[in-house]
Amino acid sequence: MAEDFLDDMDEDNHGGAVGDMDADEYDMLTKVTDTSSAQARNGKDIQGIPWERLNITREEYRLTRLEQYKNYENIPSSGEAVDKECKQMEKGGNYFEFFHNTRLVKPTILHFQLRNLVWATSKHDVYLLSNYSVMHWSSMSCNLSEILNFSGHVAPTEKHPGSLLEGFTQTQISTLAVKDNLLIAGGFQGELTFKHLDRKGVAFCTRTTYDDNAITNAIEIYDSLRGGINFLASNNDSTIREYDTERYQLLNNFHFPWPVNHTSVSPDRRLVTVIGDHLDGLLVDLQNGKTVATVVGHLDYSFASAWHPDGRIFATGNQDKTCRVWDIRNLSTPVVTLKGNLGAVRSIRFSLDGQFMVVAEPADFVHVYSTQADYRKRQEIDFFGEISGVSLSPDDESMYIGIWDRTYASLLQYNRRHSYSYLDSYM
Repeated sequence: MAEDFLDDMDEDNHGGAVGDMDADEYDMLTKVTDTSSAQARNGKDIQGIPWERLNITREEYRLTRLEQYKNYENIPSSGEAVDKECKQMEKGGNYFEFFHNTRLVKPTILHFQLRNLVWATSKHDVYLLSNYSVMHWSSMSCNLSEILNFSGHVAPTEKHPGSLLEGFTQTQISTLAVKDNLLIAGGFQGELTFKHLDRKGVAFCTRTTYDDNAITNAIEIYDSLRGGINFLASNNDSTIREYDTERYQLLNNFHFPWPVNHTSVSPDRRLVTVIGDHLDGLLVDLQNGKTVATVVGHLDYSFASAWHPDGRIFATGNQDKTCRVWDIRNLSTPVVTLKGNLGAVRSIRFSLDGQFMVVAEPADFVHVYSTQADYRKRQEIDFFGEISGVSLSPDDESMYIGIWDRTYASLLQYNRRHSYSYLDSYM
């Protein structure tokens, strides 16, 4: 992963959603309220952007964004090469329906390449990063609460072997994972902070590495073959580390030739995808760390991966603006190559029932592909702003998208469409 930070990125990408404005305009825009599904059906913009009062239409601004957004590449022109060889799949799918946009929630991003900062643990409960804080949003009660604040001192309240009892100060959170009652936050200096959501305080703190290049790029929580719950931490020091969540002990430490940006454990818990600052991706034996296969085809560095619940299909997301879907029975070529609109594929999620694959670009677009249509049909969710993360609830009923923007930061909620979707119901 590049060591460049947001300050070095082009301001055009990371300013307000509708560019420069005077003080009166800004004051008007910041008073914009939430948007409900009923309001959206009546014509209100889902983000509450008052296009009728601006000097540009939504359609004109969309074209401007597509023309001017600068995709970050480590390999020059990797996206252009893909544009020439790859066509987009047809739009027209309608699998999730807009339900609510919440302006009270202000998602943020600390590293522009790391976008796994939104996690839904139920259809109503979402955890996300907002500045130095991990926040919880309940769409049921519309209550926003702080779970952990890393701006000051964070130290463990439990004693476990290997825990840094002195804790951390002013931790910059680069990545996050939340599953069931477990929350693990990873930091820029190799910090890992572990919290049980049903207990007060912090359970465990550790530094995975004191390497100069120590950013925690991704965390994955999963059920272990040996029983219990484990997690993997992917780090810029070219290592993935496996920990258990009962004794918080390091179980495995696998080293690779390049920084590891993301991992995804297969449903049978035997394989793990390992992707990073290299064009190729690896399939690795989770028990011994040995590479069992290599996937070749991407033209830049990869930052996202996910397994289909059938355990045969997995997907990788890359800065060449593609998501490539692979079948472990024949890894010589991708099953399909899916191209985005304006930038890198920063996160991928399969629905638990296997019917959908959700692919997030760095900004403005989330695509929902139908696996039953062999990924040839997609729903395009279109908005303005950088994406801090996308998450499906464990029952696949809700999808949450974190939007980071100077003016329009918010949390979008989409609900799975059903034949009875005429009801706006929490039931």
